[in-house]
Amino acid sequence: MSHEIAPHTLWTGDYYNEGAGKEGLFDKLKEECGVFGVYGHPDAASLSYYGLHALQHRGEESAGLCVSDGEEFHFHRGMGLVKEVFDKDLLSSLTGSISIGHVRYSTSGDSKLANAQPLVFKYRAGDLAVATNGNIVNAPQIRRELEESGSIFQTTSDTEVIAHLIARSSKDLVGAAKDAFNRIVGGYAFLIMTNDKLLVASDPHGLRPLSMGKLGDAYIFASETCAFETIGAEIVRDIEPGELLVLDREGLHEGRFDEKKHRKALCAMEYIYFARPDSDMNGSNQHAARKRMGSQMAIESFVDADIVTGVPDSSISAAIGYAEQTGIPYELGLIKNKYTGRTFIQPSQELREQGVKMKLSAVRRVVEGRRVVMIDDSIVRGTTSRRIVNLLREAGAVEVHVRITSPPFKNPCFYGIDTPDRRELIASSRSIEEICREINADSLAFLSPEGLITAIAGNNEADYKGGLCMACFDNDYPTRLDFDGEEKFGCGC
Repeated sequence: MSHEIAPHTLWTGDYYNEGAGKEGLFDKLKEECGVFGVYGHPDAASLSYYGLHALQHRGEESAGLCVSDGEEFHFHRGMGLVKEVFDKDLLSSLTGSISIGHVRYSTSGDSKLANAQPLVFKYRAGDLAVATNGNIVNAPQIRRELEESGSIFQTTSDTEVIAHLIARSSKDLVGAAKDAFNRIVGGYAFLIMTNDKLLVASDPHGLRPLSMGKLGDAYIFASETCAFETIGAEIVRDIEPGELLVLDREGLHEGRFDEKKHRKALCAMEYIYFARPDSDMNGSNQHAARKRMGSQMAIESFVDADIVTGVPDSSISAAIGYAEQTGIPYELGLIKNKYTGRTFIQPSQELREQGVKMKLSAVRRVVEGRRVVMIDDSIVRGTTSRRIVNLLREAGAVEVHVRITSPPFKNPCFYGIDTPDRRELIASSRSIEEICREINADSLAFLSPEGLITAIAGNNEADYKGGLCMACFDNDYPTRLDFDGEEKFGCGC
């Protein structure tokens, strides 16, 4: 994911990008972008197309591909979904065996073609293309320094900062990239391509997911492992925090840009909401982890009811886990309309409350006269939860008990997940009882931080404890990196 540099929106509070959240019909967090890379396959463009299609849920605003045939770049970017941006003729023109691709969700400023990735540049050593999922927290400061010394930026994306740092260095590509990564602060997964090389890097804490796979002799890289399944590649391993891989004609060279090894601190929201349920992260399958969250939720906050239903699609796995743990039947009490599209227009503010029915419907014959446990993954502003509770009540539910399979979301993300102003986060200023009344529920409970860690870890708790960034939930569980380089880990990372 790339942020557009606009200081008045990127730093309006205590956290990077606080207040830049885009208010939509559903107040879900929007994150992240997806990256996909191929090295050493003659049909790199087509593989990347299918890989990006599998990662479409990570970004729906723009898509792009850059392919190298060893001598020159062939690239295309466009606004919209992958299937809208590319067609058969376009893909056939993107010839080469090295490629990087990107699907994007922009979080601040305008969504525009100039900021669509991969970003492509000409520099002293040839061609350079960059794609990233993540945020460079200190990009505004670095950008100002570079502009004062003569750099001319072509986009408003923070990703362009890394290209300038590399281009201005007197070192070779690998040395320049190492220096650039050691200069920036943030959570990121980078794919950097030249005419004959591919560089792959993960931030020092592994906040953003990135995995390596193989398809024959070709190396594949993706934000989520579900993309490997789509193209028939085998999963090799996750990219480690602070790791820098270089692929060239001599093969794969494994190394690091950050010699100090940190405990991995993957964003907890990947497990809770962002990633597809068929993806694996840190050896844990997301569907299985979410089922364990639902089971743990039932252990912590059981309530007697007639049926359990999940808010589609991200909460279905957790609802199944809750139902299995309690013995209460799981039912499809809510149905999602998958054809409303990305550009649903609300004709007036007065119709906002009705608008939810365009995307969700309660199944009256299932919920009528029943006590319902509604499982959801998170509450941000609280507006969505209230609308869905009211949908169930209008369909005849006699009780609606809400269970959230994450702790209360209290803090904007230091590393730049698109979050509203702290004042808009309902859990930052209200108690659980107050939130319950505001969303019109009969009862409300959140999963504890300890319960979340236990659920994600599964049978490997010793390996996972503290390996999550949970700073958005509770100040007792912060995982962050200050600008002065001082690590402040409150969760044992």
